[in-house]
Amino acid sequence: MSADTLIDFPFSWRGDQLPTEVEELRSSAPVRRVRTIAGDEAWLVSSYDLCKQVLEDPRFSLKDTSAPGAPRQYALTIPPEVVNNMGNITGAGLRKAVLKALNPKSPGLVDWMRAYAGQLVDGLVREGAPVDLRGGFADPYSAGMHCRILGIPQADAPRLMRSLDIAFMNSACPVAGARLNWDRDIAYMTERLDDPATTGLMAELAALRTDPEYAHLTDEMLATVGVTMFGAGVVSTAGFLTMALVSLLQHPELRAELVADPGKIPAAVEELLRINLSIGDGLPRLALEDVRLGDVRVAAGELVLVLVEGANFDPAAFPDPHTVDLTRPNSAAHLSFGGGRHYCPATALGRRHAEIALEALLERMPQFRLAVPIEQLVWRTGFMKRLPERLPVMW
Repeated sequence: MSADTLIDFPFSWRGDQLPTEVEELRSSAPVRRVRTIAGDEAWLVSSYDLCKQVLEDPRFSLKDTSAPGAPRQYALTIPPEVVNNMGNITGAGLRKAVLKALNPKSPGLVDWMRAYAGQLVDGLVREGAPVDLRGGFADPYSAGMHCRILGIPQADAPRLMRSLDIAFMNSACPVAGARLNWDRDIAYMTERLDDPATTGLMAELAALRTDPEYAHLTDEMLATVGVTMFGAGVVSTAGFLTMALVSLLQHPELRAELVADPGKIPAAVEELLRINLSIGDGLPRLALEDVRLGDVRVAAGELVLVLVEGANFDPAAFPDPHTVDLTRPNSAAHLSFGGGRHYCPATALGRRHAEIALEALLERMPQFRLAVPIEQLVWRTGFMKRLPERLPVMW
């Protein structure tokens, strides 16, 4: 294939194996022209050093990927102004409150996570095999944690979860239901601002409405913080946890090692983050000016896609990258949390969330295994989400 021929991106949506195109491109053309789902052209970056350069260089913008007329990775399913969510939170003066809520050292949060993770696994064991580890564990555990952080009823998690498949969908064209879901969820979070039973972050945001320093904030702006934190938070934590479980199923020797020595779970979480394949569509950035990227000149206004899985499996950064090595000295250097000014603010929470989940599962269900051949898993796709529809296991 000619280097000038456009190739379609994303590649294979199966999350149990690295697409063959990734290593081929990294070795031959680490900055390569591709065609996106929306039909636009973009530069796909697949080596560790160049991916890191894009994420850390302010000349590559996330916010501007939603600008009118900008080349699209896929149709927007959230309002354009929400794309740069953490930037908006910082600009509104809410960053401190949000980071405080996302701190795993918040009083009682770790105890709650341990209790709820154990409760969910015990319920699956009582139910009897086979059980769905995604629908019965990863999703409700992640949704429940975010309800607790936000201070909203855990019983409301399913109604908020209904929006996520559309809100985080890859589509060439706008999705009619996206706006309906968004408006419904904003209305829900706005009601929580006036609900005296609300606690957590939403109660803190509601209290700011009486502070003259925050007179510029509207209820919709505060509700948007709740909606985006729930959506992005649940998708990312549940997605990683689901894929971590897939990886443990693929590496029974690792599972046995962690059952024998749970103290190795934090190191395992770092490696499981590195080999995570759920971010299958690339992190988008728009070039604000002409930038030299390797051997390529990226022109102002062009779309660049950072292939996280390309970076995380780059042998130049991680020797023998397909091996899960719990002693890897630079294991935390992976790009699964992004980088630069858009580095995920919930990294500590995400790691602790996964550690506690694996502790509960491996203690109570140490011999879990797939109930069907891995080739028969049905993969569902979406923005930053390449996940099995169900993860049926037995023990």
